[in-house]
Amino acid sequence: MNPFAKLASPDAIRVLASLPQAVVLLEPGQRIASVNPAAEQFFGQSLRRLTGVDLTSVLDVISPHVLERFGDHETPVSVRELAVNVKGMGARRVDLNVAPVADTPGWQILTIHDHTTTDALGDDSGGVDAAALRGPEIMAHEIKNPLAGIRGAAQLLARKVDDKDRALTDLITGEVDRVAALIGRMQDLSRRTAPALVPCNLHEAARRAIDVLLAAKANCQGAFTIREEFDPSLPPVLGSPDALVQVIINLLSNAMEASSVQASPRVMVRTRFASGLQLFTTEDGAPLRLPVELRVTDNGEGVAPNLREHIFEPFVTSKKTGQGLGLPLVRKLVREMNGRVTHERDEDQGLTHFRVHLPLASDTQKMARGEKPR
Repeated sequence: MNPFAKLASPDAIRVLASLPQAVVLLEPGQRIASVNPAAEQFFGQSLRRLTGVDLTSVLDVISPHVLERFGDHETPVSVRELAVNVKGMGARRVDLNVAPVADTPGWQILTIHDHTTTDALGDDSGGVDAAALRGPEIMAHEIKNPLAGIRGAAQLLARKVDDKDRALTDLITGEVDRVAALIGRMQDLSRRTAPALVPCNLHEAARRAIDVLLAAKANCQGAFTIREEFDPSLPPVLGSPDALVQVIINLLSNAMEASSVQASPRVMVRTRFASGLQLFTTEDGAPLRLPVELRVTDNGEGVAPNLREHIFEPFVTSKKTGQGLGLPLVRKLVREMNGRVTHERDEDQGLTHFRVHLPLASDTQKMARGEKPR
């Protein structure tokens, strides 16, 4: 017999009180009507002191663009990694989500995720990341020499094979060039050198990565397929072509390895528009939309629960032979393109998702000219 069968279901107030995220109920005019205990802790004030207070008097959102969007009571708004000042608590870096309360005009629900000190995505301050990635920098000279030899051998081989096999030698040559360029960029990581960003076709980068991985698996037992679901209407993103290929290779390689233990391994790469995610990177706080999403999904067992909040940190890995540098490098490359990468586990479906969000080339170019993105 289930010992909990006779227990009453918890009411909504008890559920909200149990949430680890700060939840704020806003009445018309964005005055605080109620908060949960996590919000009391975030603001450093009790429910009694917060009730009836104007939100802007306790939460200073510097960017006027964000305040304008929060003023639209009918539209959900989600803002990631926003710098704010909390009265009496100091600066914070938070994710804010505001949504209208159903059938109650003017009322909104605000959730706040504070990852100032425990950001699973890490920060851009260098430190541990730069130190962790200096190993490849030190070894660059030793690696580049054999790469040059491989490239020369591939070029000689290309002269002796027919047209059908020359595609493979071209692939080898192209990948050697890309890896050599990647090593050069890894040398720049500790120097904080920003890569040159250009409009990129995300699907070309994805297909390049898939070709490389499937070519590497060609001699393995059993056929491995990667399912594609591409939105052909996506415009170019602003990024680094080589970095995009490397990011997708790393994510797909991890997905293939994770799902390989399943009887029916499944790996999928999908692109789509995903509105709502914004990044605040400019000095005046202007928002940069990240509307293009690339998602890599697999049906492997997933990352151990105790590691999920740390998988983008250096040396964190569940692999017996892993170094724990692949995902930190992915994060680094994505952030250099003004993008973000996140991880999600769907236990009900048995699927793991890695999502890369990137800006449109057109939006970034407009911001560079001082224009507002649409």
